Amino acid sequence: MILAGGIGSRFWPLSTPSRPKQLLPLVDGEPLLANAARRMALVAEPANTLVLTNAELRDAVARALPRIPPENVIPEPRPSGTAAALAWAASEIVAREKDGTMICIHADWAIRDDALFAETLRNAATLAESKRALVTVGIVPTRPDTGFGYIEPGAAVDAGFRVRRFIEKPGREGAKLLVGSGALWNSGIFCWRASDFIEELRRHSPEVTPALERHALPRGRSRDEFFAFVKSVSVDVGVLERSSNVLVVRGEFGWDDIGTWSALRRARAADEAGNVRHGRTHLLEARDNVVHAERGAVVMYGVDGLVVVSRPGLTLVTTVEKSEDLKKLVDSLPPEIKSIS
Repeated sequence: MILAGGIGSRFWPLSTPSRPKQLLPLVDGEPLLANAARRMALVAEPANTLVLTNAELRDAVARALPRIPPENVIPEPRPSGTAAALAWAASEIVAREKDGTMICIHADWAIRDDALFAETLRNAATLAESKRALVTVGIVPTRPDTGFGYIEPGAAVDAGFRVRRFIEKPGREGAKLLVGSGALWNSGIFCWRASDFIEELRRHSPEVTPALERHALPRGRSRDEFFAFVKSVSVDVGVLERSSNVLVVRGEFGWDDIGTWSALRRARAADEAGNVRHGRTHLLEARDNVVHAERGAVVMYGVDGLVVVSRPGLTLVTTVEKSEDLKKLVDSLPPEIKSIS
C-alpha cells in the first residue's frame, strides 16, 4: 500500500494541487511516487500493490505507474486521515485475500539502500504474521531532528521490540535526549495482517469502526459512503497509541522524509561547496544553497544558504531556514500570484 495523497505545500512553487510533490522528480530523474513503486516491486508484485491518492489526482497517478493495474489506484473522495485510508485499504485486501499481509509506505521518501529497505520490510512482515501484531519500522536516527515523531522501544520480541510509547515531535533538547536514549524515528512504515489491523480498529477506533462495519467490509462495500461518514484521525493516534499489540523493528537503510526544500541537501549529492542543484545553474562563491531550475538558467554569485526555485512565470527566493515554513507564505499570496501556480 502506497499512500500518495496531499499536495506538499512546503515544496511550493513547484508542488501545486494539480502537480503535487509525489509526481515531481525531486531526488533523481523519476517522480517520488515512481521511486516508491520501484522499491515496492522488490517486495510485492505490481498486481498486489495498491495506491491511495486524492480523487482529483487518480488519473495522473495511474499514468505515472503504468505497471500497476489502474483498478489498484484508489481515489480517496475526501482527506480523512491515515487511519481511514489504511482501514479502507485493509478491507480491500481482505476482500481479495482473507489472510493477506499489508505493508504500508508513503510516496515522498528518499531511501539510500533499496535492497536493505526491502529486506527490512520482509522481516517486519514475517514478525507481524508470526506474532499477529501490528509492526512499525523505527528508523535509527542520524541526528536529533525536531521534525519527526519518535518511538521508544521496550522489551525485545524476536527480531523486534515492544513499543513502550510514541512521542510527538519534540523540541531540540528533547530530541537530543531521545536520540541519546535509543529512541527511533517514527517513519510511518507499517506491516500487519489486514485482518489483524481490522480487529485492532474495532477495539480501539470509534472514529473509524462504524463506517468500517457499515460501508467497508465485504458485506456492504461503498468507498464513497465510507469516506463520507468516517471521522478523521491519524493511525498513530487512532490505533497505535491505544493498542498494546504494537512492535517495532529497527531500520538502517538511509531513510529520509522529503518534506521541505532543505531536505534535498540530505537526499541529493552536493557539489564541493555544499550546493544542491537541479537544471541549468551557475554558482560562483556560493555555498550551501538549494537551486531548482525547471526551465531556463539560475545564476548565483556570492550568496550562502538560499533556496531558489525557478519555474515558468514564477521564481521563489528564500533562506534554507525559512523554507521550512512555506505554508505561511503560500497562505499570504495575492490571487494574481496564486493563479500562476
